Formats: sequence, structure tokens, C-alpha cells
Amino acid sequence: MRIDAYNKISQVYQTNNIQKTSKSVNAAGKDKLEISNTAKDYQTAKLALSQAPDVREDKVKDIKNKMQSGTYNVNMEEVASHILDRYFEKTI
Repeated sequence: MRIDAYNKISQVYQTNNIQKTSKSVNAAGKDKLEISNTAKDYQTAKLALSQAPDVREDKVKDIKNKMQSGTYNVNMEEVASHILDRYFEKTI
């Protein structure tokens, strides 16, 4: 076995030269979280919606009072028109 051949190969690949790594001086090592302005706007809107009531009690109370007194009149043509409008909006 020829040792001089091994030395020449190790010189080509520089396996004998050991390089030390240096430490970075200013590495803080802390994680950072940033929330975009859009996400903050969504968060604000979501909070506002969660605090708003699902049912508009004033309108429901007004309609109930009109129904009990017999003065609540519904135009059937308007109801049918709204139903058809909503149906065709969803299918298009």
C-alpha cells in the first residue's frame, strides 16, 4: 500500500486542514412575532361582531306589537320579489 498516494488525495480534498468555526458575537437567539396591520384590522372587526347582538330586538319587538294589534301588513308581491332575487343571486 502506498502511503504517499493517500497523502496526495488528502491534500486534494484538504482533509487534514481542520477549520474552526467562529461564534457570532451579536446573536440574540430570541424569536420575534409580528402581526400585520390587516390581521389587526380583522381582529378588531371580529371583536366588534362578537359584541353585536345576533337579533335586532327593537325590530322584532315592533313587528310583534304590530302582529298582536293586527296592523302588521305584508305586501306579498314584495316578499315574492325578495325571495326570487335572493334565489337568483345564489345560483348565479
